This record gives sequence, structure tokens and C-alpha cells, in this order.
Amino acid sequence: MLLAQAVEGLPPVTGGDDLAAVVAPALRELVWPDGSTGVAEGDVVVVASKVVAKAERRLVAARTREELEAAIASQTVRVVAERARPDGSTLRIVETPQGLVMAAAGVDSSDVPLGTALLLPEDPDDSARRLRRGLDARLGVRPGVVVTDTVGRPWREGVADVAIGAAGVVVLQDHRGRRDGYGRELRMTTIAAADEIAAAAELVKGKADGRPVAVVRGLSHLVTTEDGEGAGVLARSAADDLFREGSAEAYARGLADGRA
Repeated sequence: MLLAQAVEGLPPVTGGDDLAAVVAPALRELVWPDGSTGVAEGDVVVVASKVVAKAERRLVAARTREELEAAIASQTVRVVAERARPDGSTLRIVETPQGLVMAAAGVDSSDVPLGTALLLPEDPDDSARRLRRGLDARLGVRPGVVVTDTVGRPWREGVADVAIGAAGVVVLQDHRGRRDGYGRELRMTTIAAADEIAAAAELVKGKADGRPVAVVRGLSHLVTTEDGEGAGVLARSAADDLFREGSAEAYARGLADGRA
């Protein structure tokens, strides 16, 4: 049985906080349908990147549009697509130093003090590893940890949470070599298990409601003793990326190449 519940009663996280110390007391108070409490081996603790970034002092000044644009530029490795908005601003889909492709480089001005913006954690996989170690020290168990952020998706309306950091979790579940119901060998199927855990947890979390952490239970087969390779492996390589540019950018580049 798959269970997920948000962690209630977390205090606000500020720069320099030990996130494990903040989260552990609330995790102890969890009560499950079978009457058990707290976090057990095989559980996955899922944490919104915003609280991780706050603890890691990733808050920057964004009093003006220029300062916000500078913050986005500082986190941009490559512009994938950009479109002008009616208000004069520009929407940019970019690749970040973490290898993520996101709107505005993941720079977020919500739920932070006026005139500031929050950058993504510098190394979300390392953040997940450190949080896992801290929870182990305080709770005596080593749950899997997934750090999440919210992204838009090509071809789909709405946003969804994905894993940007992970420790102790099977990130990619390889089904190649297995047989389907008709006995045919699967040759291409690799499940983004960490992303699916992130999305499941988002159904019970509520960042705007002060619930940025959830625990998912029932996936012990995806929780590992070792920290593992992390969520960085979810980023598709340039050679395998069929959608590396926006449609208008790809058209413009093709037109320029044709004229060269």
C-alpha cells in the first residue's frame, strides 16, 4: 500500500538553519493509519527545494526588474527559449548550472520577503545527502530523501513537481530486459521513479500552506542503503535531447544555417 502524508507544524526556515534539526521533531509526530508513529526504514522524506534553499542562504536581492533579471542571468548556462510578454518582461526557459531546464532558472519570488528572490539549492543532491545524514543522526533511521521543485512540461498545461535532488532512492528504475504481459522483452522502458515520488508527495504537500515536507511510505524497494547517484542523472544529455531548443529558436537557427 502506498501512503503519503504532509508533515505538519514545521516552523519557518531561515538562513543558516540546520534543516534536519528543524524537520526531525515534526517527523516524530507523524501518525500512520496502522497506529505507528514517526519515520521508518524504507520511507521517503520529500522536501520542497524552497526550504532547502532558504536554509542554505540562497536568498538574493530582487528589488527591481533589473535585479531579478540579473539573478536569473547568474543561474543561466544556456537559453533554451524566450518569449516577450505583454507587460514588457521576457519569459526565459533556460538550463541552470544544476543541469535543469526551467522557466526563469528556477528563481522564485513567492513566499520570500518583498524585494528578494530565492535561487535553487546550489547542489540539490548534496543537500539531500546532508539531510539524510542529519535525519539518521536524530531519528536513528535512514529514510530516502528527495528534494523537489515545480516545473512546467512541454505539450502539457499545468505544473508538476519533479526530483532535483535525491539520496538513498532509486532514481531511475530500469525495466529493460523484463517481459510484458505477452512475453515480449522490454527494450526501452526506464521509469523516472524519483520524479513519480515527487509528484505523489506534492498531492499532500502545500508549500503555500506551510507544508513543504511530506513522507511517502510503501516504496521500500526503491530505498537504498547507499546514497546512490542522485537526481542529476535524470538530466538528459545534449546528444539524446530531441527538444534542446524552443520551436522559434530552432527555426531561426535552421534558417541561418541554410543561408550560411
